[in-house]
Amino acid sequence: MKIGLLICALTLTAVALVAAAPVARIQSILAKPEVLCGRFDQTKRLVGLKRPVTSNGRFCVLADKGVLWRSLQPFSTTLRLTRDQIVQMQGQRVTQRLDARREPAVQMIHDVFFALLAGDLGQLEKFFVVEGDVHEKSWSVTLKAREPGLAQAISGIALEGGVFVKSIAIDETNGDRTKIVFSAIQTGAGAITAEEAALF
Repeated sequence: MKIGLLICALTLTAVALVAAAPVARIQSILAKPEVLCGRFDQTKRLVGLKRPVTSNGRFCVLADKGVLWRSLQPFSTTLRLTRDQIVQMQGQRVTQRLDARREPAVQMIHDVFFALLAGDLGQLEKFFVVEGDVHEKSWSVTLKAREPGLAQAISGIALEGGVFVKSIAIDETNGDRTKIVFSAIQTGAGAITAEEAALF
């Protein structure tokens, strides 16, 4: 479960992740809003299953608070990441809570996520080898985990985008692959609903 949450958390931080790629042109292309929300469509291909598992929903990234990831289909769940905790909910009921003070995996997620938001390349390069390419107004980034705990779970991450991240693909060492496409992106205070803001 903790590895799954780690992979999910890395997915959730995709928008911030490319902003820290060591490519100045990518940084100049990317928008860096305080509030960013949109739709996600996720396809997960699992080893041993012929049909992929699909889901969709909404996400919000708040630079000063964290990330909210709300799966709406095929069933409703919410994942909230802050500096101190990862909380999974169904409706208003908390189904899982991991505290950074007690769980090393949460601390790793914390370190990666907030280094991304701060643009702390020194911190990020402890965890990943980062490579990027730019083609006019589009770009691509690949990440290879250098930190042993991440390398055991993730063989590689690939991102593509322009002003915002358009897609992220995560290859796990067990052969599973997750592809997420982002759309309907909005920024600013009006991007997040009152219901979503209340979940923080």
